[in-house]
Formats: sequence, structure tokens, C-alpha cells
Amino acid sequence: MSSNSQVINLIENGNRYANSLTEYSRRKTITVNIGDVPMGSDFPIRVQSMTTIDTMDTIGSVEQTIRMVESGCEYVRITAPSVKEAQNLDNIRKELRVRGYSVPLVADIHFTPNAAELAARLVEKVRINPGNYADKKRFETIDYTESSYQAELDRIRDKFLPLVNICKEYGTAMRIGTNHGSLSDRILSRYGDTPLGMVESALEFLRICEDENYYNIVLSMKASNTQVMVEAYRLLCKKLNEEGLKPYPLHLGVTEAGEGEDGRIKSAVGIGTLLEDGLGDTVRVSLTEDPEFEAPVAKALIDRYSDRKEKSKLISNFDVRDSMFENDKSKIENDSPINPFQYFRRTTHEVANFGGHNVPRVIADYSQIEVSEHDDLKNIGHYYLPLPDKWTMNDLGADYIYTAQNLAKFMLPMGLKEILDVSVWQEQPDKVNKFPLFSLEEFIKASNKHESLNFLQLSLSDLDENVLSLLKSEKKTVLCVQTDNAHAMPELRRFFFELIKNQITIPVVILRQYENLPESDFQLFSATDCGGLLIDGFGDGILLKMPELSTKSELLTRSKSYNSTAFGVLQAARTRMSKTEYISCPSCGRTLFDLQETTALIRKRTEHLKGVKIGIMGCIVNGPGEMADADYGYVGVGKDKIALYRGQNVVKKSVHSDNAVDELIEIIKEDGIWFEPNNV
Repeated sequence: MSSNSQVINLIENGNRYANSLTEYSRRKTITVNIGDVPMGSDFPIRVQSMTTIDTMDTIGSVEQTIRMVESGCEYVRITAPSVKEAQNLDNIRKELRVRGYSVPLVADIHFTPNAAELAARLVEKVRINPGNYADKKRFETIDYTESSYQAELDRIRDKFLPLVNICKEYGTAMRIGTNHGSLSDRILSRYGDTPLGMVESALEFLRICEDENYYNIVLSMKASNTQVMVEAYRLLCKKLNEEGLKPYPLHLGVTEAGEGEDGRIKSAVGIGTLLEDGLGDTVRVSLTEDPEFEAPVAKALIDRYSDRKEKSKLISNFDVRDSMFENDKSKIENDSPINPFQYFRRTTHEVANFGGHNVPRVIADYSQIEVSEHDDLKNIGHYYLPLPDKWTMNDLGADYIYTAQNLAKFMLPMGLKEILDVSVWQEQPDKVNKFPLFSLEEFIKASNKHESLNFLQLSLSDLDENVLSLLKSEKKTVLCVQTDNAHAMPELRRFFFELIKNQITIPVVILRQYENLPESDFQLFSATDCGGLLIDGFGDGILLKMPELSTKSELLTRSKSYNSTAFGVLQAARTRMSKTEYISCPSCGRTLFDLQETTALIRKRTEHLKGVKIGIMGCIVNGPGEMADADYGYVGVGKDKIALYRGQNVVKKSVHSDNAVDELIEIIKEDGIWFEPNNV
């Protein structure tokens, strides 16, 4: 299908999922009452998390819940894997009330309708997973006829109706929470392992609720793969509109995000991308850490939008028809010229190692640093070894270094190329192995440019007819797009839309700079702004510019964080795999081993396996399903007992935890992808 035909098809079938792609506008939803903390509508975006204590430990659960509330949680979810845990939710709730805490409690249910039906009488909300509420997963492919599929829906209805009626009677809210990794065999057989399958899994249950006039519902579409997660939420909004269903509030989360920096960046890429377009009414950040550390991350993501509308500068609307077809001026102001429900990387031509089929490149900002010693480069992954007198690099070695007017004082390693301001570049005797960065004015006036690679810094406001005409003919230039708009990601996206409109295939580096931000917020905001673009297939590189700092030591320390963040964003958006990925669950009362300790141990032994994805799951509920796209899995199946997986298939069923990590490594070795770390 031609690009024009794809655009026509999107217009005719509708591809809107948000109020606006240019103006910050939060999606309007119905209000869902959850205790005395309502969600949706004009209420604030809520923060929530989940306990990790055994649900039968009443006092432990209460005290952890209190820590979570004091860290910012407005709802607390607690697992109820069986009736006994569901019953104990009543004791936990009563003890919290005695201590003066009225936080709404949410029962987390998998596989056990009878536990859900009991919990719905005791707490303010129940979460059910449509993939396993009425189904047993056997990983079977079934060829359904229309009548046999309808018979399955009737069976689900019979299983689900009692809970719906109890929730109506007791005023209990419900989250219908689809997880990418735990879709039923029925859904997988008909829709495949797709965002559409995720959406239909929830809609099957939602239609039953609406038939019964029960609307106190929240929806979620969680996945560990950020591309899948974002596409599923967008598609859900579109389908709700198309079917005339109510606009239910959305619970946002990247499931099994992991720990530390990686978990925070991955969460921000997925959650932040949706928040940018006004989607989301409650946020849970799933980190393999104590739950009280999750709420501040969620709050930081949410608070960014408290004054977004007031601080934003106007971004012109984008009209697909008007831009593509001169004879049709009908206005469809906020349609997207790309398919927002399926990942396609923007088509670009190759310039040096940018664009085309190249992975996105990382440019380190050394514009304030005088590069005078070899050690000045170790924070961006390049190491000088004196004894053999050679350079080496790790998997986070930056591709380029922007030194502006601070020319490096020695010959850089072959794996690192230098970018200079054009005024300095013009003065260099060697103009072949260094590359110029131009402003628009400098670029237009320049009589001398690099023979193979030039960088041109632009913003959306620069894209007039003359500049667009110029860019169409540029074959040896890479753009660096920037903005000072508070509504940054949508303005940068609008820039890419304009390139698509004019069929310009020039590669683009995303340039972002933040002033006066705490380091933790920098990670989240850059992951949102850059990751949101990468999720949509935009961006051939990242340049994160550092704020002004007073000392070289401060700048060098910051350079390591910025470089790591850039690579982390690319990995989280699934556009460049530079390190091992750990799909580790955040733990809960079902967990059968110490997740934090085990994750740290597995990371220590395997973190050199670039691009390998390892799932670390605390129990079988979050086992082969939740680690849907992991290469290997480590899953708790009993006390001190671990099941080891290759993809979705169990390889060893009951390995003692003392030997499980060694056994996991043996499986990796059997597949021929193990190598020893070089410890650089």
C-alpha cells in the first residue's frame, strides 16, 4: 500500500484516540466512585501502588499500607489469591480505619472468582484480569466458529455476572485490567498477541457490565513492551468511541518495568507518552522495589501536567487531508498522519550512520567540558588502556560527542566522532574527521560544508516553505530538532508530521535540554519527551544537553547520567538494545522469594548479555504470561522452588533456588549466546 493510500485509509476509518495532538487537553471521562476518593472526570490523576507483604500478615500489610499512603498513594492494592486472603482484607481494612486511615483498598484477583465475589463485599474496588478470570491458560490454538465463540462468551457471562451484581449491590468499583502477557487462549486464537487482542479481552467483559447497567469501572491495558502498551491504550480509546461505550477512566502502567534507573525510564516512556495526550486517570509505577518508592515516581510524572495547559505555547493543528491533497480542504484538525496503533519507523535516507536502517545514535553533550585527558571520556563508555595503548568501549559508548567550541585536545578513539560549532570547524585543518553544527542562518549562508555529514539545528517555527524546499534536496545533512515549549513532545511530534507531509526523509536527532531539574525528574521528563517520539517511529538519535554547571567534575559526573539515560530511553522504546533487559515484577503477597535480592543476583551474573531479555517473576500468576516477550524466565513455583523458561516454554520445572541462577546460565549457554564479561 502506498503512503498516500495508508493516509487515506486512516482518515476514512478514523485514527483519533485523544482530544488533541497539539494542545494539552485531558480526556473527559465518567466519574468512578472508589470509597471517598473518586477517579476520572475533573478529579486529579490519582497515585496508587500495591503491597508486597503476605496478605495473611494483617499488621505487616497495615503498616506497609500506611507507609505507602504517607509516600503519596491514594489507593492501595492488595493481592487476594484465594478466599482466605480475600476474607483477611476485612481485618486489614478495619485496622487501618482504627489507625485513622481511610485509603480505599483494591483486591487484586487472578483465577479465583469466589475470592473476587467475597472481596467485593469488603473493600472499595476489585481488579480482575479478563485473561484468567474465567479461563485456564493452556497455550492452545483453537479454531472457533462464530457459534462456538459465542458459546464461550456466554460461558464467561455466566461466570462473571455474580461479581457484577455484587459490585452493583455494594457500590464497589471494578478495574478490568488486561495484561499483554496473560491473554486467554480464546483471544490469542482469534486476535493474536496484539494490542487489538488486549482491547477485545477487556471489551468482552465491559459489554457484559454495560448490559447490566454497571458503570463503576476503570480500564487498563498493561504490558512490559512500551510500544504494545501505548498502542493498546490508544486503540482502547478509539474502540470505546466507535462502539458508543462510556468513556471510562484509565489506569496507566508499564507492567514488570524493573528496578532502579531502567524501571523509572521504562515507566516514563510508556506512561508519559499517554499523559502527554491527556490520557490517564490513575498511575501505578511497577518497580522491583518497596512499594513506597513507587508513589513519588508516579507523582513526579503526574505533576508535570498540573499547569501544562497554562505554560504551553500554541502549536498549529495538523490537517492530514489539507496537507496531502490540495483539492480537498475539509478539516480534520487532530488526525495523525501515521498509524498510532502500530509501530512503523519513519522512512529516512541514510546520512553517514544516521537514518536508513541504522539504530538511533547517541550524541553526548561536552559543550561545556574541555576534553583534555583520556579519562574525560570514560563516563560516556570510552576507556583508554595505557598498557596496550589502545581504546575500548562498553555497550553504552556514545557514538558522537558535541564539543561546540571546546575542541578535544587529543585524537579521539575511532568509535567516537566529534561535532563542533561551524565557526570552530571552519578553522580546523582536518575537516574530514570532525563535523559541523549549523544554525539555520549559518547553513543558508555557508559556502563550505562537510562532504558527507552536517548537522542543522532547527525548531518547528523554522519550517517555512523556503526551508522545507531546502530540506528536500539535502542528502548529507542531519537535523537536530529542539523546542522551548512546555508542551515539548507534541511540538516535536508536530515537526515530524510536517516532514512527513512534505515527503522529506532527512534523518532527525531529538535535542532536549532541561534547566534546574532534579536528576530524578530529568530521567522521567527526557524519557517521556524522547520516548514518546520514538514510540511513534520518530527520531534517528538523541542529544541531551546539560544545564550550565560550575565545575568540570560536576559536568563529567552529569555526563555519565545523561549518556546512560539516552541509551536507557532507546532501549525502553525498543529502538536500540544496548544492554540486558530485566522484566521483573514489583512483588506482591503472592511472591515466593525475595525479588529484589534475586533480581540483583541475576543482574550481576548476566548484565553483559546485550539485548537478552530475562523475566524474573515472583509466582506463577506473573509467570510465563507476564514475561510474554522475554527470552528466558525465572519463576517462583513454590517455597525455594523455581521454574526456568526458554521463551514461553518451561525447561526445568522444580529447581532449588540455591542452584537456579546457575541452571539459568546453563540454559543460556546451551543456546550459544553466552560469553564471559570483559569487566570494562
